[in-house]
Amino acid sequence: MLFIVNPISGTLTKKLIITTLKKRGFKVVSTEYAGHAEQIARNASERIIVAVGGDGTVNEVARGILGTDKVLGIIPCGSGDGLALHLGISRYFKLALKTILNGKIQQIDSGFINERPFFSVCGIGFDAIVSEKFANSGKRGILNYIEIGLKTWNEYTPEKYKVEIDNESFEIEASIITVGNSSQWGNHAKIAPRANISDGMLDITAVDRFSSIEIPSLAVLLMTGTLDKNHHVHCYRGRNIKITRSVAGPAHADGDWFSADKEINIRIRPHSLNVIIP
Repeated sequence: MLFIVNPISGTLTKKLIITTLKKRGFKVVSTEYAGHAEQIARNASERIIVAVGGDGTVNEVARGILGTDKVLGIIPCGSGDGLALHLGISRYFKLALKTILNGKIQQIDSGFINERPFFSVCGIGFDAIVSEKFANSGKRGILNYIEIGLKTWNEYTPEKYKVEIDNESFEIEASIITVGNSSQWGNHAKIAPRANISDGMLDITAVDRFSSIEIPSLAVLLMTGTLDKNHHVHCYRGRNIKITRSVAGPAHADGDWFSADKEINIRIRPHSLNVIIP
């Protein structure tokens, strides 16, 4: 197996992980630039490719082996770790490594937003704007993310969208539209609580505008996996999704933002990625 580490944060934890893996005789490669992990994974001769990092690193490694017989392993150490947490992979290094060595292989689905692969969630609206601001803030961590989110919410206006799901269309006004292959953004925040990562379907969550006073109660529902019980939240399922908005703007895939056109096309590719799970 091969371990691909994103060392960009330079944290003590990452350095200890690299040292420990090398002492145990594992092959470890560190990335040097954005997209490097995908390139390493695609060209690797090893069958098991382990991503050591956050959602972005996991996404890159997964892109590199997508549709092959190679197997993705995950040692999560990022800000959100959405895919790892959905799969039940521990954030404790020793337990995550134990999963790599003793776990089982599961085939999971992959999603594509404007042909950009994602494996956990993608979306547009408020959370995409926050992802853009967070990426450009120069600081990491959940507290910085929350701070940016609260500031952005006070000045945010919901958008109008035309949504087509498997050829059925409707119009909505929403603050957030998230499409989930897995259930969560990360940190156990379950934005698509009923999502099943191996059922060949995508779960769409559209959230209306709500008042700031409702944020604490919605946060409780988000963290307990019951967000779909709230009257501001509308859930749909499908395989092919087309979303049209009035102007181009940010979108996000597995936590990384990118610029997207007015038309967003999202599709599912069933059972296309092998992953080691507990």
